[in-house]
Amino acid sequence: MTKQKAKRGPLQFLQFSVIGVSNAGVDIAVLNLLLLLFHPDSRMLLVLCNSIAYSLAVANSYLWNVNITFKRSAIGSKRQRILFVIQGLISLGVSNLVFIGTNEILDYTGVPNWLRYNLAKGLAMFLSFLSSFFMVKYFVFKDFGSRFIKEKE
Repeated sequence: MTKQKAKRGPLQFLQFSVIGVSNAGVDIAVLNLLLLLFHPDSRMLLVLCNSIAYSLAVANSYLWNVNITFKRSAIGSKRQRILFVIQGLISLGVSNLVFIGTNEILDYTGVPNWLRYNLAKGLAMFLSFLSSFFMVKYFVFKDFGSRFIKEKE
């Protein structure tokens, strides 16, 4: 029981962070591939490229977090899946707003497009990561009492 309680604090955030690094790799790699292939010059195309990259990273996040970080409280219910999609959409909104907003601000500084997009993406990933962690921990995979928590086998 002591080990399970320890996972609920800093260790859980550390696990989420490590998985977040793999999500960031997926996110950045896909975004840069899309930027190379399509050379988007409008906000809508940038939002589309960012949304595709972010969605693939969220799918990666779900697979790893259900099996590692929130294994104790992830029961795979329809409710949890729906809540995960909702938090993913909210985090995507945060990501897109920060990505486009930062990109617009950096556009006035004369920073080259590739660097500007990646700096904006970095800030967007960080802020959406924080919002995602708290939503996933306290709303999606929240412990609803001992009868819903998987026991160690």
